[in-house]
Amino acid sequence: MGAVIAPSILSADFSRLGADIKDAEAGGAALIHVDVMDGHFVPNLTVGPAVTRAVRKVTQLPVDCHLMIENPDHYVAEFAEAGADMISVHVEVARHLERTLQAIKDAGAKAGVVLNPATPLESLSEILPVADFVLLMSVNPGFGGQKLIPWVLDKALRLRQSIDRMGLSTRIEIDGGVTLDNVEQVAAAGVDIIVAGSAVFGSGDARGATSALVRKVAALAEQGRRA
Repeated sequence: MGAVIAPSILSADFSRLGADIKDAEAGGAALIHVDVMDGHFVPNLTVGPAVTRAVRKVTQLPVDCHLMIENPDHYVAEFAEAGADMISVHVEVARHLERTLQAIKDAGAKAGVVLNPATPLESLSEILPVADFVLLMSVNPGFGGQKLIPWVLDKALRLRQSIDRMGLSTRIEIDGGVTLDNVEQVAAAGVDIIVAGSAVFGSGDARGATSALVRKVAALAEQGRRA
């Protein structure tokens, strides 16, 4: 199975959020990604559990909450209760990471670890078997519309090799700067979930943009099966 597309509502029109999500879903989105920023860990302030709850009401797709916040332990249960199916926390702020991941699982969600671009993969060496997924940031977090940092794709490839070598089922997610022009390169790096914000909701046609990304990734997967 090839990679799937997870549109990020960070770039959506919040005056018509439900309609935007429905458009992305109709275009073949597999998940809906919610970027949660607290204005402390990253220099931006976005949404919280109330918006997550609203997203949950308008889609049957898995809701993927990326917590770019300090003290995530204080909030994981609240986001799970609001309807998050996946919750990821940054290794840079989670001091007791194993405990945080277990709290996410205890709340009924899949537990993920996030690495900023400059955070080495070695920081995952002890925790990788515990994580359901790893989210690699391909931009420095905080704002949408940035360009993908290309060497993060090599980081994804190395992570893919580690996961396969260890015989784990951990999924790899990537977030930041994904466009129709580079989505094939991202998928080829062994990524399972590709987050796209501006490329979907900044296009003016969320359904068409999502569909185009899905088709490119599917074509790459088909080539791999034939090889």
